[in-house]
Amino acid sequence: MPKNKALGILALAGVEPYVEKPNEEYMNDEQLEHFKKILEAWRDQLREEVDRTVTHMQDEAANFPDPVDRAAQEEEFSLELRTRDRERKLIKKIEKTLQLIEEDEFGFCKSCGIEIGIRRLEARPTADLCIECKTLQEIKERQLAG
Repeated sequence: MPKNKALGILALAGVEPYVEKPNEEYMNDEQLEHFKKILEAWRDQLREEVDRTVTHMQDEAANFPDPVDRAAQEEEFSLELRTRDRERKLIKKIEKTLQLIEEDEFGFCKSCGIEIGIRRLEARPTADLCIECKTLQEIKERQLAG
């Protein structure tokens, strides 16, 4: 069993977690390539899901004479479409993050400018705020909603 699996660290989008080397520069070419690989694999998985949904809906679309059957199918399709809409938004965020990699601006907090950190980016590759700024943002959102 690989060391990462034994520690309970799972590969995101089929890409093994990055193993930092001692005194390694943050967001060097190897790290950028690692996150680019994760983001592209994740985007491809989401796109495949969209294609499967379209095929499924076309294959399963039926004009049921029974209103209950028709309503159940419409509800199923509605749930699938909402899920695909969230995934579509995530694909846009992934593409925005890939653009940050190309512009050499990936891995740094858009609010305060400090390093987001490899482990946080492993958990959420589209993160654009460090944990402190994200926590503050969530507190402010709760206060406004509260």
